[in-house]
Amino acid sequence: MRNGEVDAMLLTEPHNVRYCSGFTGEDSYLLVDRRWVRLLTDGRFAEQARIDCPHIKAVIRKGKMVDAIAEVLSDLKIRRLGIEGNSVTVSFQAELDSVLKRVRIKTFGDEIDSLRQVKDGGELAAIRKAVRVAERAFRTLIAGGARKFVGRSERQIAADLEYLMRQGGASGASFETIVAAGDNSALPHYRPGGRRIRRGDAVLIDFGAVVNGYCSDLTRVVFVGRIPLRIARIYKVVLRGQSAGIGAIRPGATCASADAAARGVIAAAGYGEAFAHGLGHGIGLAVHELPHLGRKVEKTLRPGMVVTVEPGIYLPGIGGVRIEDDVVVVPGGAKRLSTLSRRMEDMVLR
Repeated sequence: MRNGEVDAMLLTEPHNVRYCSGFTGEDSYLLVDRRWVRLLTDGRFAEQARIDCPHIKAVIRKGKMVDAIAEVLSDLKIRRLGIEGNSVTVSFQAELDSVLKRVRIKTFGDEIDSLRQVKDGGELAAIRKAVRVAERAFRTLIAGGARKFVGRSERQIAADLEYLMRQGGASGASFETIVAAGDNSALPHYRPGGRRIRRGDAVLIDFGAVVNGYCSDLTRVVFVGRIPLRIARIYKVVLRGQSAGIGAIRPGATCASADAAARGVIAAAGYGEAFAHGLGHGIGLAVHELPHLGRKVEKTLRPGMVVTVEPGIYLPGIGGVRIEDDVVVVPGGAKRLSTLSRRMEDMVLR
């Protein structure tokens, strides 16, 4: 808008609507001009709009969303409209084109998502709370020792952890909790099933809590009674890789350089092919958001960005190790927000 490319922006991605308005409801869009903001919603959320964002005028639609958009644009004489290409469906854009015949529509990519990368003090406080809630729940879970795990299914352990996070103040889990026992841990995005945990299993647990709308994302591997020798070897490599990755995060560094620091350690140990994903990703209102820490991502890190650092080694038929912490970029480096121990010996359940 400042450059004169468009007169107004239509925000349709729910996290961006919340970020720019404070509105926490659903099925609602935000029209933003340099002078005004309009929340387009329906009667289900009229009162919620008044509570969440009393500073914004709400347009309570009674018909189709595209008709409400057209009416507001006509009233305010908007002729050039920007939309979020990563969020708008093909069919909805076709509807817009058919209704907004006198409005030129320009599609944008991740420009709005990029605004959310650097967190302010309130956002950092919410993420810290989300980390603490998740950590307390995890500590409570493993305090039960091996008897809390043996004979119970991955799905049951995941349900216990999500319950503990809610009991501790979370509005929910950041994502479906991963509990992967034995060789199931070789699948990076495994979904917990009915496999029952046995003594001698290594169990990968990936979890996070949502507090005040903001997410945390952590991973630890626990050992039920003893540490399998092959897993112990790769655990040490992953931990060194994670330390190298965190050490490479600082203002002015690129996302790719942080990834390369961790990946270099793992590759030097002979496990380069077994680390098949990026080093990490941004977290905030969404559990996966910008910036992405990856091999080809040359974006520069800035103070206030919060990212996960989660290298992993996955050996099919044997198992996998991923160690994940949330860190914030600060002047001079990175600060780990999570406080769970990373020592392998501390993760043994007796």
